[in-house]
Amino acid sequence: MSKLVLFNKPYGVLSQFTDGEGRETLADYILIKGVYAAGRLDKDSEGLLLLTDNGKLQDRITNPEKKLTKRYWVQVEGEVSDQAIEMLKNGIQLKDGKTKAADVSRIAEPDNLWKRTPPVRFRKSIPTQWLEIAIREGKNRQVRRMTAAVGHPTLRLIRHRIGEWGLEGLAPGKSRILESDISL
Repeated sequence: MSKLVLFNKPYGVLSQFTDGEGRETLADYILIKGVYAAGRLDKDSEGLLLLTDNGKLQDRITNPEKKLTKRYWVQVEGEVSDQAIEMLKNGIQLKDGKTKAADVSRIAEPDNLWKRTPPVRFRKSIPTQWLEIAIREGKNRQVRRMTAAVGHPTLRLIRHRIGEWGLEGLAPGKSRILESDISL
């Protein structure tokens, strides 16, 4: 029987169980023994993090060759042009290589969005835009670097879905455990 933990990682929490600097980690929220993060979210990102005790499932989730889609709600600085959207869709040249094509669309601020602590900085003279970006790879801080490359720094990044698993019904800092013969 495999365990899969769906966790809504709050802003500022590290995607690891230990830290020598006293910062919040998964250990402050996940009390289940023997599970490990299948992928990462940086400290400044929020949302869905999957943990499992099954190595094959962990590989299925994290291996870019498996093409498991990761979907993000992204609040960026400025109003995003059609040209910038097309650039994001076609792949962006980053220092470590070109990103694969992404699904990108403008969206309204998600209805079920929670307040972030601390809040995103607000500037009257600079509008913000929400995007949904779906990728099938996972370069370090990839979505942030993609939006910055087209002139729209990320202000808030929330992963809301990985493959078939989503955040529905999970408040920040909460988790849900699935125990079954999860198909590999």
